[in-house]
Amino acid sequence: MTNRIAFQFDDKLGYQKDAVNSVVNLFKGVSRHDDGTIYRQLQRMKKLVEGDPVRNPQLVSPARLLHNLREVQQKNKLFTDHELKGNNFTIEMETGTGKTYVYLRTILELYRAYGFTKFMIVVPTIAIRKGVEKTMAMLREHFKGIYDGLDIMNHAFVYDSKNLKKISSSFVETRDLSIVVMNIQAFNKDSNKIRQSDEYGQILWEDIRYIHPIVIIDEPQKIEGTAKKKSASLEAIEGIDPLFVLRYSATHKSRYNQVYKLDSFDAYQKDLVKKIQVKTVHGAIPKDFPYVRYVEFTKDLFAKIELFCVEQGGQIRKKQVKVRGGDSLFECSGNLDQYKNMFVMEDPHKLKKLKISKWDDILELAVGENNADISEEETIRIQIRLAIKSHLEKQYKILKSGRKIKVLTLFFIDAVNKYRDTSSPDGRGEYLRIFDEEYSKIITDKKGKQLFVEYPELFKDYKNVHKVREGYFAVDKHKNAVEIEDWDKVMDEDKLKAKSQEDIDRGIELILEKKDELISFEEPLAFIFSHSALREGWDNPNVFTLCTLKKGGSDIAKKQEIGRGLRLSVDIEGTRCTDKTINELTVIANDYYDQFAAALQKDFNEQAGFNKEEVTIDVIHASLRNAGIPENKIIDLTEPLRKELIEQNIINKEGMLTKDAKKIEAITFIHETLQEHSIMIKKAFIEAMQAKGSKKILIKNGDEEPIENGAHSYISEEQFEQLLKELGKRMSQRTLYQVNIDSDAFIEESARELNELLRFKRVLYEYNIETGKAEFDEQKKFRLSESVQQTFFSEPEGLDLQKSQFEIINYIMYHTLLPRLAIYRIISKLEKATLLKNQDILDVVTQKIKEKRTEFMAKGVVRYEAIDGYVFDESTIFEADSIDMGMLEDVASLVFQTSADKGRAVHKYYKFDSDGELQFAKRLEEDEKVLLYTKIKKGGFVIDTPYGEYSPDWAVIRKGEDDQARLFFIVETKIDKEDKDLNEVEKTKIKCGKLHFKAVAQDVQFKQAKNYDDFLLKITV
Repeated sequence: MTNRIAFQFDDKLGYQKDAVNSVVNLFKGVSRHDDGTIYRQLQRMKKLVEGDPVRNPQLVSPARLLHNLREVQQKNKLFTDHELKGNNFTIEMETGTGKTYVYLRTILELYRAYGFTKFMIVVPTIAIRKGVEKTMAMLREHFKGIYDGLDIMNHAFVYDSKNLKKISSSFVETRDLSIVVMNIQAFNKDSNKIRQSDEYGQILWEDIRYIHPIVIIDEPQKIEGTAKKKSASLEAIEGIDPLFVLRYSATHKSRYNQVYKLDSFDAYQKDLVKKIQVKTVHGAIPKDFPYVRYVEFTKDLFAKIELFCVEQGGQIRKKQVKVRGGDSLFECSGNLDQYKNMFVMEDPHKLKKLKISKWDDILELAVGENNADISEEETIRIQIRLAIKSHLEKQYKILKSGRKIKVLTLFFIDAVNKYRDTSSPDGRGEYLRIFDEEYSKIITDKKGKQLFVEYPELFKDYKNVHKVREGYFAVDKHKNAVEIEDWDKVMDEDKLKAKSQEDIDRGIELILEKKDELISFEEPLAFIFSHSALREGWDNPNVFTLCTLKKGGSDIAKKQEIGRGLRLSVDIEGTRCTDKTINELTVIANDYYDQFAAALQKDFNEQAGFNKEEVTIDVIHASLRNAGIPENKIIDLTEPLRKELIEQNIINKEGMLTKDAKKIEAITFIHETLQEHSIMIKKAFIEAMQAKGSKKILIKNGDEEPIENGAHSYISEEQFEQLLKELGKRMSQRTLYQVNIDSDAFIEESARELNELLRFKRVLYEYNIETGKAEFDEQKKFRLSESVQQTFFSEPEGLDLQKSQFEIINYIMYHTLLPRLAIYRIISKLEKATLLKNQDILDVVTQKIKEKRTEFMAKGVVRYEAIDGYVFDESTIFEADSIDMGMLEDVASLVFQTSADKGRAVHKYYKFDSDGELQFAKRLEEDEKVLLYTKIKKGGFVIDTPYGEYSPDWAVIRKGEDDQARLFFIVETKIDKEDKDLNEVEKTKIKCGKLHFKAVAQDVQFKQAKNYDDFLLKITV
């Protein structure tokens, strides 16, 4: 038998001690009345050996308890309460941070400090109950060392309806510390045995009510019911009149008298849980396939779909569009042939699949589905391969770092027969067969076996695939793996059939039995397959890779599943590792990254209670801090600010923004300090809620009105008006350029480069693996970063390439605007022309021809011609930049305010992209020979070139040697660039600028300058 590893627990972890003390300090100085037993008129016959119920010391000072509560809340930076809500106290602790440890230790501290003896731990499921049992057993020796040899196992037991005498003698009547662990199903119905009278008239539930136990609820959100109606479970707990209730969870629905908070954000930032990396696997579809993905049903009742799309001259790309009944996918795609005669059949509905017709076929897609991806088996194979490689890489990295931590990988699957299949010859299911094949390949390649070569003593049985992987599933009474009936449909344990839940519980028991063996290298098992229904049983700290082998990846994008791998890892000595470079969980899913990320983010934030309209204490603190309030004053101002926001109807009592929130700028604070900092507090508050995503609050760029930018008043004076008119006249004329191209040279060079490009090309299927990391933003909102994409390929079999040469030439002609004969001549010179039948390769070839055409045109530009009637609107040529106060206050924004006294600039303000441009403007402003200048806004005035539209930087009117204003300079500033350093595109555009102005006005000089001195030098030549 493998050695069990004894987990080592640290009794000095600050955050756990804070959580314990936050509860213990509630009762400091609170008067207690200890009358031991309860003398009452018994309405039943008393058994000879039966004693009287012994109750907890009673609290008789609610005012002091409330005072203590507020002190604890202030210390822990929580909103303070003004009433005790049924003596319920909430402790929020992120999954994996030791919640069970904390409440067990809190029980022992309350016993030692105040003499409280009767504790009832209530859990929502048997799975959690078994976890509590396992934790108590693991903590037995640890607690003995802290509490003078007290053995928690001698004071705790699990309720058993078949042994009611145990709860009577060991809980109700004992004067010693007693902890009973009960699942809610044991007492939440009138028919439960504990609530029925026995032959002596004894109702244990009544006796429990009289002793006023302290109730600890593990995961209270699972038993609360709805806002309109309490659950029977909650009513049952309230019915026993507990002395007080402690609620422990990472995901509370309601936070009654919250005394401690360690949320996902705090745990993540403090490295108390593993970091999360996500990898998604999906295929890259050939671009000539009529691909459609149903992305979402939108709030405005459209279906958002993704399909291939192209614009003239562009490449085929995936694009998301909104459609309704009757919309043509052919038109949406930019007239791609594969979408011909494809229409949305009816208006989309959130409860129905989207129907799309194509000729005689009907395509039906649910949200998240698409009609062309790699096969499910291939996806599963890639996922399993990634998981095995991830496992081996992590294990090697950890051992190389000097730490003896055994890595585990967990596969969640959706059906037992995918692992064990009695109908197959060897009993292996599809997933197990693929795993065995992939594992056997990987451990024999050079990189895969590196781990085993360097650490042979740790992996003696690594070649025995039967020993390195195992499946844990729900099992029946005979320990045979069984499916969970209706699990995928129900997804709510309360609605599961009793037999199904019993099967799950037995499976979890098997998992927990081996929990402390699995982290030993003596146990070769490292890859575990489990049904998603067993998720609560899996809390092994050494799960480093979690792979979800399920259809519809977003269905498993749940914090609950991910939470199975978030606990910090443990070495072979049982010591927890806190190295953040090691503690990272990799989640591998079959999905598109954006879809998986959206689902996971939504679930994480919903579970964490994130609401974009909620004004949390973090928002209040940030508003005060960003308003310049000293840190030591923020706590004192938190409650006054919240109170005033409620009284002025900006938020309601639950902390949510009201419909009047937009009026916040008009309110007046009563509190003196808040009033003093009013403008900055309101500004910071608006920014904080804007960052959360609220739509209810007025968002302005600072407190100032927008800066009005426009022409200086002197521009309307006759002299300046004439200058501007002359400048506008020369800039308004549009031109067309003419080119001379050597056709033979163009065709020969194009064919030569394309042959080189296609020499090693072949038609392949493409697969994408996208990877991103989890993080939190400043508003404590969970999100996944932008993904990094890796692409790999495989050879397709029997690919049918249908494009004709006529279709290929038409496609290239449409996107390059070249004559048909020229394209035919290029294609006829290609050695592997058949590859152009593949749309992906045709796209690459088309873009290459287009680039070569542009290159030849740029070389061949010979002149520009002005075209009569082809002019710019002068109002757009001299359009002013938009400026606001924020830009003026931000020194990094490079906004320049011109001087009206100098009388040279057209506009009051200009904004620049570089400091070099700003310095150029300042020199123009100071140059006494400059009569008028303006920065040209991009797009207002353009010159057509082979490389697209081009806008110079400046228009300048400057006196010549005879002091006459006859020089009109259009300047292209390439700051600090010598002529030799310009690239071909820049050189071509400058050449085109000169030719353009040569065609429209002989008195306009077009100059390129690296700085103002260079400009002056060039205009004097």
